[in-house]
Amino acid sequence: MILSLPWLLVSVIVYNIIVFIFGPDKADASGVFDPSVVFNEVLFQVPMLSGATWSFTLGNLLVILSLGLLFLEILKATRTGGNSLVDHGLSTLVFVICLIEFLVVKEAATSVFFIIMIICLIDVIAGFSVTIRAARRDLNVGAGLPTH
Repeated sequence: MILSLPWLLVSVIVYNIIVFIFGPDKADASGVFDPSVVFNEVLFQVPMLSGATWSFTLGNLLVILSLGLLFLEILKATRTGGNSLVDHGLSTLVFVICLIEFLVVKEAATSVFFIIMIICLIDVIAGFSVTIRAARRDLNVGAGLPTH
């Protein structure tokens, strides 16, 4: 059952922890908190051969984490069995929660959260697509068997 839990939920939880627990410390002098400030915080910089400096932000790290989790979700979608329906349903639920949070919660109205939400949508679409493709392949393989 634990394998059916959507791994992308980790990204959504990490985003919310960063915004709601560590974010209020980043409020400006007037007490206004802009969540995008937290995700634009530079974690490290690398000087490039071109003379430019590449900056890696907290938002970049969270998007990369989400893409890695999307990869795991797509691998998980290749499994067949009864748990795949539960897995797809939970992935759809995570996307719906992200969509509602993006539209309703002020702290979720950032580009980082929008990208996480789109990654969740891709997970839902890819999961159903991979499952349908695998089911079609299984039907084609079974079609050549003699019937008695």
